[in-house]
Amino acid sequence: MPEILWEDPYCAEASACFRIGTDAVGNAYIAVSGAEDRYLTDSRDALRALIRDIKAGKADHLL
Repeated sequence: MPEILWEDPYCAEASACFRIGTDAVGNAYIAVSGAEDRYLTDSRDALRALIRDIKAGKADHLL
């Protein structure tokens, strides 16, 4: 497993918390808070776009 630096959790409506992280070579990761051993990975730009949409309320049903 890569060494991932996780950011503080982001929680929407206090029920769906997730964390994003990065590794030393620039990969980005997203995981449900508390289950960081099961994560998705993609480019930073792709995950950044996903997070922006979630925060904007466009994709809150994904959480």
